[in-house]
Amino acid sequence: MEKVDWKVEGMTCTNCALSINRYLQKEGLKDVKVNFIGGEVSFELNGNKTKEELTKGIADLGYKVINEQSAGPGGQTTNNKQRKLFSNHLQRFLFCLPFTLVLMMHMLPWHIHFLMNPWIQLAICIPVYLVGMGYFGVSAVKSLRHGIPNMNVLIAIGATAAFVYSLIGSIGNLGMDYVFYETAATIITLVFLGEWIEHKSVAGTQKELNKLAAQQKVMANMIAFDEEHKELIFPVENTSLHVGDLILIKTGEQVPIDCKILWGDVHVNEALLTGESKPIQKTKKDALIGGSLITDGTVKAQVTAVGKDTVLSNILTLVKQAQGEKPPIQQLADKISAIFVPAVLGIAVLTFLFNYFAFDVSGTNSLMRSIAVLVISCPCAMGLATPAAIAVGLGRAAKNGILFRNAKSLELFKSITTVVFDKTGTLTKGQMTISNWQSTLDENLFRQIIFSLEKYSNHPIAKAITTGWKINNPLNWKKIEEIKGLGMRAEDAAGNIFQLGSYKIAASLTEDPSHTAYLLQNDSLVGWFDMDDEIRTEAKDVISYLHSKNIQTILLSGDSLERTQKIADALGIDKVYAEKTPEEKLQIIGDLNSKTPVAMVGDGVNDAPALAKATIGISMSDATQLAVQSAQVVLMNKGIQHLPLALGLGKHTFITIKGNLFWAFIYNIVAIPIAAVGLLQPGLAALAMGFSDVVLALNSIWLKFKKVV
Repeated sequence: MEKVDWKVEGMTCTNCALSINRYLQKEGLKDVKVNFIGGEVSFELNGNKTKEELTKGIADLGYKVINEQSAGPGGQTTNNKQRKLFSNHLQRFLFCLPFTLVLMMHMLPWHIHFLMNPWIQLAICIPVYLVGMGYFGVSAVKSLRHGIPNMNVLIAIGATAAFVYSLIGSIGNLGMDYVFYETAATIITLVFLGEWIEHKSVAGTQKELNKLAAQQKVMANMIAFDEEHKELIFPVENTSLHVGDLILIKTGEQVPIDCKILWGDVHVNEALLTGESKPIQKTKKDALIGGSLITDGTVKAQVTAVGKDTVLSNILTLVKQAQGEKPPIQQLADKISAIFVPAVLGIAVLTFLFNYFAFDVSGTNSLMRSIAVLVISCPCAMGLATPAAIAVGLGRAAKNGILFRNAKSLELFKSITTVVFDKTGTLTKGQMTISNWQSTLDENLFRQIIFSLEKYSNHPIAKAITTGWKINNPLNWKKIEEIKGLGMRAEDAAGNIFQLGSYKIAASLTEDPSHTAYLLQNDSLVGWFDMDDEIRTEAKDVISYLHSKNIQTILLSGDSLERTQKIADALGIDKVYAEKTPEEKLQIIGDLNSKTPVAMVGDGVNDAPALAKATIGISMSDATQLAVQSAQVVLMNKGIQHLPLALGLGKHTFITIKGNLFWAFIYNIVAIPIAAVGLLQPGLAALAMGFSDVVLALNSIWLKFKKVV
């Protein structure tokens, strides 16, 4: 199946997203995700429908698909469309405002004679009504046609009821007591104002992601050569670069795209991607990430990735996919939102009937109360509660080098009571050095065998060996394999079997378990070596923070008990599991999960199953690709210093979502009865409706600044 990612213009609320979601699911598409805040729509194309047919179907719903080419890097066109949308709402408001103000002048203590003529009021109201119906009416009709009524149905019916009632009063010459053109105009004008302010507020929830997206399209200094092989440098947009192109990057410039240094050395600020502002020194063969900033030095580099393959593009894709997902807490709100508009229409009808027949309220006042019920109700609030908070939470996380693969992880963090750590490369730096070794073999042969085995492994110990021991003539193996949790096993051309691994493989041959790795030849112990690994500087503080939050810490490692316990004692970790295979790690995580929600932090191949099994798997960006793919959360800053921030953001995002949902429900529960008993005029009700969403957006934006650790 082909994965399709689209930008869709015109979504303004959760009902819009529900409309598109239901349409795509109805067409048999799988893995449908719709995020109305960012305008992202993704699904798996199964071949039943073409992209052109689906684009037309979405257009029939009242929305517009923007193709990738016009969308530009990072969804910049969507941002431009949003700015255009804001402008349109503001333009409509500014157009309607003078007419509405003139209409309202007849309500002043002193009467303006010509405004007391209902036909003049009708003439003044018509432009406002036509503009309002051109937006709210068209949207309402389209939503009703597809069986998913949106908020604009309530606005359109409310404004139309006031307009038609006033028109009947004018035609029947019933007097000014039956003319309420200013009510129709006020509803439309103030809702336009509320929509504009709401969209501005909601856009603020995307601010951090927009900053990341803005870094995707910059100028680059491309290096080319003339016929005489002289170097030429000319500026191009980074979107025009291809893998293999040569570029020049100087002090103060942004790295235009992912590349590898060929010449020179620089200091790089990667705060945009990792949240760590301290410059990092990089030299020949080191990778530079597009979007980072050169603070000192000049380099020539070769482009290694373009378009969707770049690190920054992958980050944005991950975050947008997470935004499109719905955590469990949103499911109830979605169900209520789906039936909210029909329910409010029913309440509005009952409001009129009860007021007019049961409480002897005049027909005019009963109608005004029904209209107030229609326009004060806000189904958008319930749909906005979760996406707005998630947008801010994920944006702040991405800014600080924390990537959530799905929105569910944000919610799950609230209940984490145990954090399990791998040792090597997680609590330690994984930059091991060989401190001691001994062998019955010749020194050069011992090193040659060890190097030849370890060069086929991705384990941090193997990387340290191949980096520390430079062997120019490694052995060629007839067969070699890595046995997870045990080590390497190989057979040479003469049929000799070599094994390199932990004490487990040598337990029957020696009683000394203190060494890092043991070398066996044909089941005989022929040597061992020791390695030292420095504990990460932030590890102690992270463990202390977790203990301050009453979170249990566990060290789970395949290394020996002696070395594992030494690390645990140094950091104050509560419990230790040592010398465990990947299968045993998986079993331990499963047992822990059955008792309490568990977060697992790891970085190796042998951690991947446990990361996938844990309630939340947390990996680091410099981990193996399998570990990164198995984790729900990725720490981009090459360390665990932001683990407390990840936990804090998860919990506080959930708190913000709960606060938003509480406000959304309470607002409607309180506001509708107030309108129904006549304590709120339709005009004020329209303004209150618009600002109810603003409250949610502002509460969500506060998550960007509040202390979460």
